[in-house]
Amino acid sequence: MPLPMRIRLPLLHYSTTTALRFSSSSLALHHLYGVRTFALPFLHQRRSFTYVSSDDSDLESDSSHSQPQFVSNTPLANANNNCLTRAPTLDESLILFYKLDPSSKSARVCNPLLKSLLKLGRTDDAHHLLDQMLQPDSKFPPDDFTGEIVFGDLVKRDRPGKGIADEEIVGLVTKLGEHGVFPDTFKLTQLISKLCGNRKNGLAWELLHTVMKLGGTVEAASCNALLTGLGREREFKKMNKLFAEMEEMKIHPSVITFGILINNLCKARRINEALGVFDKLRGKGEKSWIGVEPDVVLYNTLINGLCKVGREEDGNAVTYTALISAFCGVNNIDKAMQYFDEMLSSGCSPDAIVYYSLISGLSIAGRMDDASVVVSRLKRAGFGLDRECYNVLISGFCKKKKRERVYEMLNEMEKTGVKPDIVTYNTLVSYLGKAGDFATATKVMKKMIKEGLKPTVVTYGAVIHANCLNRNVDGAMEIFEEMCSTSMVPPNTVIYNILIDALCKNNNVERAVSLMDDMKVKGVRPNTTTYNAVLKGVRDKRMLDKGFELMDRMVEDACNPDYVTMEILTEWLSAIGEIEKLKLFVEGYRVSSNPSSLQT
Repeated sequence: MPLPMRIRLPLLHYSTTTALRFSSSSLALHHLYGVRTFALPFLHQRRSFTYVSSDDSDLESDSSHSQPQFVSNTPLANANNNCLTRAPTLDESLILFYKLDPSSKSARVCNPLLKSLLKLGRTDDAHHLLDQMLQPDSKFPPDDFTGEIVFGDLVKRDRPGKGIADEEIVGLVTKLGEHGVFPDTFKLTQLISKLCGNRKNGLAWELLHTVMKLGGTVEAASCNALLTGLGREREFKKMNKLFAEMEEMKIHPSVITFGILINNLCKARRINEALGVFDKLRGKGEKSWIGVEPDVVLYNTLINGLCKVGREEDGNAVTYTALISAFCGVNNIDKAMQYFDEMLSSGCSPDAIVYYSLISGLSIAGRMDDASVVVSRLKRAGFGLDRECYNVLISGFCKKKKRERVYEMLNEMEKTGVKPDIVTYNTLVSYLGKAGDFATATKVMKKMIKEGLKPTVVTYGAVIHANCLNRNVDGAMEIFEEMCSTSMVPPNTVIYNILIDALCKNNNVERAVSLMDDMKVKGVRPNTTTYNAVLKGVRDKRMLDKGFELMDRMVEDACNPDYVTMEILTEWLSAIGEIEKLKLFVEGYRVSSNPSSLQT
């Protein structure tokens, strides 16, 4: 008769010796798979089994349940169907794990155990287990789920009893990275932020570059976290180096990246470098690879920094250019014009960027007379308008309904060799359609196609909307049908909403409902605006059953009602005594399971 197997590992934290008897490591593995609290999460059923050792002695089991016999040579594939009667302790699970043959171990077995150890603060045991997984010749190397567990614990390491020292993080990330396991962008950013917050910029730098070197995914957010830490310590050389590396590795910076750089440079009164970064953002003097538009926060940051420096230094062309661009960017045109006049009186010569910024800002603000004055000054200075400037001027004149100036701009574009683009044509089509000049709008669309430009969803939407505004719903439907049949441009929710609303207002509710069905067929998701328009229509036509059906669809689509929806339904259903249906709808239940006999 074989002696009972007794296992005692000094690494484990337990007060009594644990004695367990198994005939093989396969049976031990089945015991490990039975751990419910600390082990495998994929075990969804609680079952009771008696494990029979080679001497037919039973382990202690729960006598309140039936005891089917478990044979030790059951295949491993069936392990997750065989759970223990009583969940053993975590110490027992570790004992069983270390008894297993290496070939029986896998990341799938290790990960839940590792997670439990870390959760309970048993970092020594967890790291011992992880070290085995990270060995170069390990039979059970880590996988992505291992990474989620470890990196998730690292970002929480500031809790008492958790995690490892900052200095060990880079080594651990390196070892996992060598197995192809990397932190995701969110966790990498958190780790870098924590290291920088602890004034460990060197470690944060090493961590980011380790992930880069090993081939992990690095995005702007992680670089931004490091830039923030470097900026706090005024490490501008490293900030510039990291920014250059981002360009080299095609890590596209965000507007936040530029905001961090400009903010820290301005605070350090390194205004020329800040302006250089701002020029790079705008792609000045080189082919832009960035594709980022400055936002109000960035403009304000630049304005604040420039104004502080400007109080001590005489203004120069570069400073004035940045200030004018920044104030135009935040729609403070009066301040921009003030600096423009000051720039001229100080003898500084504005460049094309200054003129373009002013023209764009004035046009967007609707100050077309002032914009025209700036255009004249631009031409006297020897500059010409580019396509973007022409487009913003045409848009401004369209909004002011100055058709003659629109045609003047178009003729000038043709004379100077600046070809209209899709933005130009969309602006014209929208303007002509709203003005009711459908014949000219159609001609513009045909010319656009002839020029090799394909109409976009914006083009079709502009024409359809213009027709609906002029109560030419049939014409709008013709364009819609042409769009669906001959073009490669699928209609979107906005176009459907325009048509459905127009049809309902034109008392053609049945066709509006059929368009909603068409949306479902084509996979276009309706929104609250869609439902509001058609619910209003079926209410006016007293189509109660269709109203209930639409309410059910709204629930199924998880489309939340707004105050317009509630106003329509409350008024309608209260008047016909169906307020209970409204309550069901508000609570997220179907309302048409018991159809009402009322058709009022």
